[in-house]
Amino acid sequence: ANYPVEFIAASMTLDLNNPAQLATFREELKRLKISMLPPDINKSHADFAVEQDAEGKGAVRYALAALKNVGRQAMKALVLDRDAEGPFKSIDDFADRVDPKNLNKRQVENLARSGAFDSLEPNRASVLAAAEFIMRSATKAAESRATGQASLFGESTAPQTSIIRLDAEMWSQMDLLRQEFNAMGTYISAHPLESYKLSLERLGVVTHAEAVAEAGHTPKRFKLAGAVLGRQIRRSAKGNPFAFAKLSDSSGAYEITVFSEALAASRDLLESGNAILVSVEAKREDSGDVRFTAHSIKSLDIAAASAAKGLDIFLASVAEPDEKDLGVLKSRLKDAGQGKGEVHIHIQIPEAGREVEIGLPGGFSISPGLREQLERSPGVARLRDI
Repeated sequence: ANYPVEFIAASMTLDLNNPAQLATFREELKRLKISMLPPDINKSHADFAVEQDAEGKGAVRYALAALKNVGRQAMKALVLDRDAEGPFKSIDDFADRVDPKNLNKRQVENLARSGAFDSLEPNRASVLAAAEFIMRSATKAAESRATGQASLFGESTAPQTSIIRLDAEMWSQMDLLRQEFNAMGTYISAHPLESYKLSLERLGVVTHAEAVAEAGHTPKRFKLAGAVLGRQIRRSAKGNPFAFAKLSDSSGAYEITVFSEALAASRDLLESGNAILVSVEAKREDSGDVRFTAHSIKSLDIAAASAAKGLDIFLASVAEPDEKDLGVLKSRLKDAGQGKGEVHIHIQIPEAGREVEIGLPGGFSISPGLREQLERSPGVARLRDI
């Protein structure tokens, strides 16, 4: 009541290694309109901590030790070094200062996946790819310190140019969220269902909160969508398997019951991180709680692709489209596979002051992932849903 930020930060620290419970606390923070700040190599502590957000309000900073496979003691040692010597100035500075006895490649990789290095290098794919080089550099720097290899003036003899290449292609938003979930067991940057907004409308999907508000004591069918947070497989008294699956949508986390028949048809889809479309039966129990029972489960990517009518792709206005750029578009559309979606290419002709529209033959499977790839393709000015 009086110290909600401090209370939740302390509670999250107690459940540091329980991603499902941390996700529940994340929903409570949303309800209370308290910001959750992402993990940051220069600001986070080993445990969850209290900070001020950009508006000067109390916020919870994500704990480094809550990341998977990094270790609490290693993160405490890293924070002690940072507090003693000051913030890390770059990835090279991090590699030069970190003790390789306390950190390994796997830990660096999960720090990169979570976005903990974003303040030093926003391209997470580059840092992940450089994890081995970072540790090699850290080992060499530690050996140099141990042997006292420094200049007469006490300065480091390390080269001034970066020895760590950071040139990997940036992840798409969906890939970034997938990697983030793998490292954290939750989402911080955004929710993966945001990419499906138009598709969810076309599919007639409601949020969990809307379904709860509409549910009555008579069973009612709804279409829900969610990112899978986890599942628990159980067996009934007759020995039949069933599952409790925990999902998350824009309104929060929720649970559905999946009985044996639906479970047998969808077990692979109920893996953490997957985005799914669920046809459920909702019934309000005497206690007031609403129980959701799954009747069918589908991949949200496949369902969204079937609901997409098509895309207009507007190329950047140039004298002549670049053949290499067109090749990238062709390759990405081909990889998407056949479907019902139409694709129209719009080419601006500056000299004539007009536009040419070319309808591509055949149909394409237009998923949100493909849409994001096309939007980021070279030579593409914008996309428009048909």
